[in-house]
Amino acid sequence: MGAWDVGPFDNDSAADWCGELNDAAPEQRVAFVRAALSRVAEHGDAFLDSRYAEQAIAAAAVVASQLPGGTTVDTPYAPDFLLNGGRVEMAGDVPAIAVRALDRVVGDDSEWRELWAEAETSYPQALASVRAIRDTLAQAVGR
Repeated sequence: MGAWDVGPFDNDSAADWCGELNDAAPEQRVAFVRAALSRVAEHGDAFLDSRYAEQAIAAAAVVASQLPGGTTVDTPYAPDFLLNGGRVEMAGDVPAIAVRALDRVVGDDSEWRELWAEAETSYPQALASVRAIRDTLAQAVGR
């Protein structure tokens, strides 16, 4: 896992995904986000590759940042358009898909969970980062 910190954009897979999101045409961005989340939310019981998990976490953080009260994206590894005040207009069902994706990331048969669990001192921080995003999304779903 090419990670340098525990945040949603702090790994190679997420940074690459963010670059692709940034380069996508504005009208294609919501579909790009939805695809990353759906791939994980609908993954089933098969072993989940960490690359897809990391992309889903980044996508969920993008979704959460667009919600009222969401955390502002301010890391240099996030999509440039978000750092410059741009937005992604999310369909109403996307936060619920993001919640399901994050639940799958931290659940059984997830390489992301297994890799972070091996880093005993960092795992609680990585998990807390994902849970904070999930909490923001869950509040939006419950509205």
